Amino acid sequence: MPLSSTEQQPGPTPLSPATVCLLLSLTIVIPWPAAGSTLNCHMTCICASNIVSCSKMNLTTVPTGLPKYMAVLDLSFNSITRLRAEWTTVKLSNLHNLQLSHNGLTFISTEAFVYVTCLHYLDLSSNALQQLDELIFEPLGQLEVLLLYNNHISQIDRSAFTGLNNLQKLYLSQNQVSRFPLELVKEKTRLENLSLLDVSSNRIKVIPLQDLKTLPAWIKNGLYIHNNPFACSCELYNLLAHWHFRQLTSAIDFKDDYTCILPGPQKTMVRVFDLSGNYMNCSTVKEVDEEAYLGQTLVLSCDTRHRDMFKTWVRPGNVAVSLDGNQSAVVLPDGSLQIRPARPEDSGTYICYAVSQALNETLYVSVKVHNFTMGSGHDPMNTAYTTLVGCLASVVLVLMYLYLTPCRCSCCPDRSRDKGHNDDSIHSSVLSTTPTHGDLGNKAGLARHVAFIDPKELQGQNGKVSPNMEECQEQDVQRGRRQRKKSDSDSISSICSDTPIVV
Repeated sequence: MPLSSTEQQPGPTPLSPATVCLLLSLTIVIPWPAAGSTLNCHMTCICASNIVSCSKMNLTTVPTGLPKYMAVLDLSFNSITRLRAEWTTVKLSNLHNLQLSHNGLTFISTEAFVYVTCLHYLDLSSNALQQLDELIFEPLGQLEVLLLYNNHISQIDRSAFTGLNNLQKLYLSQNQVSRFPLELVKEKTRLENLSLLDVSSNRIKVIPLQDLKTLPAWIKNGLYIHNNPFACSCELYNLLAHWHFRQLTSAIDFKDDYTCILPGPQKTMVRVFDLSGNYMNCSTVKEVDEEAYLGQTLVLSCDTRHRDMFKTWVRPGNVAVSLDGNQSAVVLPDGSLQIRPARPEDSGTYICYAVSQALNETLYVSVKVHNFTMGSGHDPMNTAYTTLVGCLASVVLVLMYLYLTPCRCSCCPDRSRDKGHNDDSIHSSVLSTTPTHGDLGNKAGLARHVAFIDPKELQGQNGKVSPNMEECQEQDVQRGRRQRKKSDSDSISSICSDTPIVV
């Protein structure tokens, strides 16, 4: 019989409580697939040719199944906190650009980059990294740009950047670094291609000023050290003022951001470029001229702001330096000018013209060559010593003249000698220039002798030649020893006299 309209068909059989519990337990035991675990170019990521963008997809792990043809992988603005070694198990030889910024990364495995050795650009900025372990980036021999700014990095192993032979730009700003990584830019240990190192806005208190002064200008042009708690000093001012004088980008673009802390308990922070005036009165920076000595080899550097520029030199007098190397001035392979041997006529201003596709730069180098060799007798002390010896010799000669000259007057014990013998004693004086034994009675013979005396003391002075011997006898008898003492003092007063008087 057909069922009446009021009769209803029975519904589904309700589940028993035991069945419901079983289903719930299975749901807990068997998890759902994690978000982003498998690459999905329609739902999880955006795939455009060789670019895969998975930005802002709430990923906690790197998706698996990444295509090998991929050149750019953008995983920024996710929640990938750990980059393990197995984030990719296949070699991605075409991957050149990897972006992992804004993920909260706290850990990176030392083997995380084993399968991506062809990376040129790696962005790890704005994460929570605290340290960089040894050899962490060693597999990335082709890497050119590494972004590590805005992390919490306080410890960097000295070998962390070993192997980055092609690295050109390294960004370490806005971290907690307290040691300046000098090994990255210093000669013999630096990364050869590194042209930009940004360690600004860190906790670096001390920098190696002398080492930084010797760096090439093309390295200093890309060395950013502003916003660090440096201690104020005139050496720091001189370094940065010289960078500003040379128009280096790192000093020009962030001039107002170079600050330091003044000595004292108040720890006052001031601008470094204000140290020349109100605070420490540091001296004005000037270019140092090159100096050389006669015969030395002098090398003039064309220290340009950019690397690999074509350089030509012009000597003083607007004379171009030829490249054939036949002159005393030769352009070396690195663009510097060698002058050998240095001569006084090499002094003057040399001009270096540096040219590249993007920049033309002109540098002036002033040279002064001294007209004597290094270590020669051109010494102020030698001149003073010679003057002293000459003065002492003059004193000795005058004393000998005063006290060793034979007596020529009647009061002397040897007066009994003949007149000819007495005249010979006159000619035997220490200061006599032409001893003779001719007719000494002739006054013309006496006129040829030279003595260092004052003309107004020609008469009555002991030891002086007098043309009238009788006068000498009478004066000696009347004056006695008193006149002799006076004569001695007067003679001593003319010790340094060098004017010859002919008598």
